[in-house]
Amino acid sequence: MAYAIVRAGGRQEKVSEGDLVVLDRQPDEVGSSIELPALMLVDGDKVTSDKKDLDKVKVAAEVLEHMRGKKIVIQKYKNKTGYKKRQGHRQDQTRVKITDIK
Repeated sequence: MAYAIVRAGGRQEKVSEGDLVVLDRQPDEVGSSIELPALMLVDGDKVTSDKKDLDKVKVAAEVLEHMRGKKIVIQKYKNKTGYKKRQGHRQDQTRVKITDIK
């Protein structure tokens, strides 16, 4: 079984064909195909990490949906001063399906 390590949104993800992966928001439309840059490819016992060989590797993915992540709550509090601050954040995300590694 082949899998690849790809760079996606400042992080590295381990993907294989047919996987569903949640990435940071991609600017592409739903239903479109995108290509992710491979950092390493493992195919059985063969490991490819050379830059020249990785330029030939194509990791194709299909954009399934755009969504927002789970809400995180940021709270700051200082004792005896009356200082309280509460803030929330939801990250924009994209769910993609890995269609092909070649």
